Amino acid sequence: MINSIFSGLLPIRVPLDSCTSFMNFPTGTVGGKGAAGNVMDWSVTNAYNKTLKELDPKAMPTMDATIIPNIDPIDIGLGSSEKGNAVLTAKPRKKTMTSVYLKYFETAVDGKTRRCRFCGQSYSIATATGNLGRHLSNRHPGYDKNGDFATTPVVQPVTVAKKPQALVKMPHVELDHFNWLLIKWLTLASLPTSTLEEQWLRNSFKFLNQSVQIWSGEKFRAVLCEVYKSMKEDVRLTMEQVSSKVSITLDFWTSYEQILYMSVTCQWIDANWSFQKVLLDICHIPSPCEGTEIHYVLSKVIRLYNIDTRIISCTHDNSSNALHACHKLKGNLDSQKVAPFCYIPCAARALNTIIDDGLKTTKSVILKIREFVMAMNLSSEISEDFIQFTSAYEEGNWKFPLDASARWSGNYQMLNVARKASKSMETIIRKYEEQIDSGLLLNSAEKNVVHIMHKYLEPFYKTINNMCTNGVLTVGLVIFFMDHISEMILTCKNSRQSADWLKSAAEDMATKAQNYCDQVCNVFTYMTAILDPRIKVELMPENLNLESYLEEARNHFMNNYSTSYFTSLTSSYTAQEMDDGGSVSFAEEIARKKRRASMNSATDELTQYLSEPPAPIHTDVLEWWKVNSTRYPRLSLMARDFLSVQSTAASPEDIFCSKGEEIDRQRFSIPFENTQTLLCIKSWMLGGIKVKHKLTEIDYERLMELAASSATDSSSRSSEKKQK
Repeated sequence: MINSIFSGLLPIRVPLDSCTSFMNFPTGTVGGKGAAGNVMDWSVTNAYNKTLKELDPKAMPTMDATIIPNIDPIDIGLGSSEKGNAVLTAKPRKKTMTSVYLKYFETAVDGKTRRCRFCGQSYSIATATGNLGRHLSNRHPGYDKNGDFATTPVVQPVTVAKKPQALVKMPHVELDHFNWLLIKWLTLASLPTSTLEEQWLRNSFKFLNQSVQIWSGEKFRAVLCEVYKSMKEDVRLTMEQVSSKVSITLDFWTSYEQILYMSVTCQWIDANWSFQKVLLDICHIPSPCEGTEIHYVLSKVIRLYNIDTRIISCTHDNSSNALHACHKLKGNLDSQKVAPFCYIPCAARALNTIIDDGLKTTKSVILKIREFVMAMNLSSEISEDFIQFTSAYEEGNWKFPLDASARWSGNYQMLNVARKASKSMETIIRKYEEQIDSGLLLNSAEKNVVHIMHKYLEPFYKTINNMCTNGVLTVGLVIFFMDHISEMILTCKNSRQSADWLKSAAEDMATKAQNYCDQVCNVFTYMTAILDPRIKVELMPENLNLESYLEEARNHFMNNYSTSYFTSLTSSYTAQEMDDGGSVSFAEEIARKKRRASMNSATDELTQYLSEPPAPIHTDVLEWWKVNSTRYPRLSLMARDFLSVQSTAASPEDIFCSKGEEIDRQRFSIPFENTQTLLCIKSWMLGGIKVKHKLTEIDYERLMELAASSATDSSSRSSEKKQK
């Protein structure tokens, strides 16, 4: 049969040294030289050559021994045999030969290669074990005497059985540590607990460590609820220890589920003149989400933390529903005859609305510039060219990625690019016309609009930068800034040189600015402003600097701060006299008489304070009062209360900068079941409150140390293994 197949075939000389597998044919069947020869002449037809090519081991799918463990490898040799008419014989390879060689090679994950455990040399999975043996003999003499890679645990149970156990199996407590680290990740990233129910993520953790056991989504939610309750109780205990007046701020947003939420944050100044704030709660506002519902939920929070007798103000987000809720709250507090209460609008949101009115006429131009900037941010090649062109044209220095957000910071950045780097912008668009639409080129009219608006908004840019970078943004300072903004708007509105479209925009802006001024023009904000040593009376806007307001402020100071302070000091003197047995030195009596005399003229402190010139604008207000509290012991108590009043309902940076977009995205995407727990825990963690589960404190610093130590040990073992 073989002779009939091979008849008429062309001779091919194959060196036996290079063969990796052999077939046993009878001597002389194909014209070979016999067992003693080292080269054999074959005659094969084209058809048979094609068949051999199709049967090339490299073209065949490979199978790891671990996939089919019951199949032993077979050695098929090509050579002479004493059996005359035997056609094909398959002689099974001895298992000892297989184990002797293969145990020094490890199979790759893809099952296509084997790698030498000594030197890392890789071979195809189809490579015969004979070649593997020659590699070991030539490259690693004495390999069979090295027991590092022994695979029979019976002989060496210590090195084989115990070492993998130490590397893979983890204590149960460490697995809980891993889940607690996941909780911190979810919290800080504002990700819902359903994230950890994704099977691919769980499989990824299993790939890193088979022993990892991740909690179910239900357990994560239950644990977060317990943590929320424990930390909320700590916040409540903290608020009980606050002795001064406090203010609150309200912020609102709607989630993707069309649910309205309200955050309530409390601020105060402690005895060391340090500003403090803490999130009290994040609450769901029930339908129909109007002022009545907001007032009901807000009142529950105030009662829970027992601050109804200490709350001095509420700063809202300027919405009509929030305004209605604050009005009802003021009515309730006034009826209880507690301390004076006032609610004021958010200055940052008011200013943002004013600017949006001004940008309406340039919206289409800004959109074109934003599309160009986003194309540059996506391509390092284009951005590098832009930097080179701006350097060549002397059009300023630019750092990528540029802010392309829809917030104020991004809008002004767009005007900045078109105003200061117009040549580079045009050159880039023309050079990359296949990637950037040529329609983004600005015409002369659009360039003129950009130039005018950029110049007009420059004072706004400087004001907002000051608001975002100021440590304590007092009401007095904000009123000073807003007064300046109003003057700039009125100047543009009344100027004959202003374009008609700009005058129209200025009229809308002036209306919004006047609306804000009307809401903040009252005696309460006047008292707050004059207690800012940078503002006092000299920098007060004219519409707020009224003599009647000064008289009311003086009366409030006398009625609420002077008497209580005098009483406390008098009682302390009496106690000391009792301790001294009623006998004090003559000098001490004189000193106490002078102190009492100064207390009887309480108004002298306010008069003396207002008679001095204002402090420089860059002055740290709280530090100033900390230093001067001994000069104004009673007035400083009033300042400590009123300076806690907030001018904005949210951080100016969150409203004006791109950071706010990320916060909005996170809030929008969190489901109802996780919103309160995740956002409250995140705020409390960032505020320095320890994470607690019931009565147990979770020490994340220690957990991170353990994780880092584990990673270091794993890296060290990996390095040692590579060296071997």
